[in-house]
Order: sequence, then structure tokens, then C-alpha cells
Amino acid sequence: MTDRFADAAYLLDGFEHVESPAEFRARLALGRPLNVKLGIDPTSPDLHLGFMVVLHKLQRFAESGHNVTLIIGDFTARIGDPSGKNVTRPQLSDAEIEANMATYRAQAAKVLDLERVRIRYNSEWLDRLDFTGVVKLLAKTTVAQMLERNDFAQRYRGGAAISLHEFLYPVAQAYDSIAVQADVELGGTDQLFNLLLGRHYQREYNQLPQICATVPLLVGLDGHKKMSKSLGNYVGIDESPTEQFGKLMKIGDDLIDVYARLAAFRSADDCAALRRGLDERRLDPMHEKKRLAEEIVARYHGAPAARAARERFEATVQRKEIPTEGVAELSAAGAARVVDVVVRAGFAESKRAAERLISGGAVKLDGIVVNDPKAAWTSAQPTVLSVGSRKFVRVMP
Repeated sequence: MTDRFADAAYLLDGFEHVESPAEFRARLALGRPLNVKLGIDPTSPDLHLGFMVVLHKLQRFAESGHNVTLIIGDFTARIGDPSGKNVTRPQLSDAEIEANMATYRAQAAKVLDLERVRIRYNSEWLDRLDFTGVVKLLAKTTVAQMLERNDFAQRYRGGAAISLHEFLYPVAQAYDSIAVQADVELGGTDQLFNLLLGRHYQREYNQLPQICATVPLLVGLDGHKKMSKSLGNYVGIDESPTEQFGKLMKIGDDLIDVYARLAAFRSADDCAALRRGLDERRLDPMHEKKRLAEEIVARYHGAPAARAARERFEATVQRKEIPTEGVAELSAAGAARVVDVVVRAGFAESKRAAERLISGGAVKLDGIVVNDPKAAWTSAQPTVLSVGSRKFVRVMP
């Protein structure tokens, strides 16, 4: 146990909704470590900053001396979480799930101390349920309860299809809470219905109902929708320092304090002061954004790499310089046109896509914009090819 073991204010700091704070304090008063649960489904091969918001909260419980379990939803990923979706989510194959799970542990370890966290896979107990067991579970809830979920209700009213298997997802997640006898379950705000259903099922199984604590959803780089790889508005944990820094510099000025709170894990007071300083124009948004981006990149790649990413951004984006170090090389041998080299460098998926980049003014050779999508490759000297402000390669003749 630590000094923070029973500090309810510290443990609940940053949660948007808690069901309920009074129950949480009463559970802490029992004087035993709480069983704290978080489930994540391996629906993509990598995690992004949005996942880190709740993983940071899980780490806080672990550091404080509570029993923390990270549940990898290898079973529930087969169903597909319908939370926040207006269409049925595609189901993943076992091979896709296995491939995605292979990367999760290493990426989660960038926020979690895995020596203090128990990792479980919900196939351990859900695979053992036979059809009779599933029917008994389903008998403990109603269709009316399921239609209380906003996404289900909206789809039902709009005449959009709701497959029966989607009703199984919140039931399976609720059974996870029974399996690990959760005292507390963490999640995003879009998971609140699922978490509350866990309380209902625990009562049915004569367990103390879990306290549900949800974190705000991190808005993506577009400034509107939650961060999601499928929407392309994300910052991946395994992306390079340069890529992470460049992406973070795209956030709107109105999100600087939001990212400081949710992605850099600064205190509420610090973020409020930051917002006031920006609103009153005492603080420069560009300076604060670069400071924030460097802070976030340092968390996942270390301070030296973050500093180098910042210097590269300042040189190539702000001062429009061509980088001289740390640039990969490739051979232009056999290339007939500029588009051939763009594709060879991996900056475009096809020649047609490369032509679109050139038409949009995104392709430069030694800092000079290429205007003709059909331009021939004629350089007989080493040449720096750039696409946008962050992609560079030195092309050798």
C-alpha cells in the first residue's frame, strides 16, 4: 500500500463520470486493495493517444497499491464493439486478432508498469461458456434495456440494422466484471452503458456492483470526432518521433489545453492556467503547442528524440530548410519519371496517387516544387525528394 491507497480525490481525478463517488469512498473504506479492471479490444495493430488517457488512470491505481487487471478482449473483438457506431462493426478474424494482440503489450507498457498489472484475455472464461450458459446470461437483461443505449436507440429509430450478435457485446463485457470480481471498471465515456450493465450483472451474481469511472474521449486531429485510426485523425504510439511531433502540431489552438490534460497528463490547475494564458494572449499558441508536442513525444521516445523532432520541425516546416542529416537514401536507377521515385520511396501507393500529390504542389526536389505530374526524372546528382513537410528521402543517381 502507498499513501495514495485510500485517496479518493487523487484516484478519481480526471474522470468525467463516476457511478458513484460515494460508493467508491465506501469501497475504499473496506481497507483492502480494490480489483480495478480495464478492457481493450485488439481491433487494430497499434494503440494511439486516445487509448493512453484511460491507461494512465489504470496506472495510477496500480501505483497506489490496488489490484489492477488489463483485459485484452480477444473474445469480444470477434463480436465487435458497437459503442458509438451507427452501423454494424465488422467482425475480426482470429488471425487479425492474434496479429493485433502481438503489439499491445509492448505499446501499453509505455504507460503501464506491467510488473504491477495483471494481463488477462477474456477468452479464458468466455470461450468456456456453452450455449446454455449464454442463454442464462441473456435471460438476465431485456431488449428494452439494450435499447436504452443511445447508439442502439438511434439506429432502431432510424431503421438501421442491428444484428443480434451486437447485443452480446455489452453482455460479454459485463461477464468480464463477474469473472475478475471487479470493484472498479474504467473506460471511455462511450463505454458507460456497458460498464453500468456490469453493475447489473454483478448484482445478479451476488457480487458487489462495480464502481464505473469514465474518462473524456480525446478529440482527434480534425478537432471534431474522437481520435480513431479508422478516421485517420490519430497519433499512433509506435509512430516515429518526427511523425508524432508533426501530427501534434496540427491540432487547433482550442485543443492545446485539452491535449495537455489528456495526452500529456498535466494537472487540471496547470491546464486551466494554460487556457487562461492563451485566451488572454499572454502565451504564444505556437510556442505552447511545440512545448506540448515535445512533452508528449518524449513520453514515448525519450527527451533526446523529442528534442530532435522539434528541431527538425522548426527547420523543415517553419524555416523551410532541407534536412541534411537523418534522411534515408534510395536509388533512382531505372526510374523514368518523378512519380516512379515517389512511389519507390513509399510516399504514395501508386503512380496515380503520386501524380495527385504533384498536382497539389506537395512534391519538391531540393526544395523546388514539381509542377508537372508527368515530369521525367533527370537528376544526375544526389537529390532530396520531399512530400509535404515531414517526408524526405535522399535519392541517389
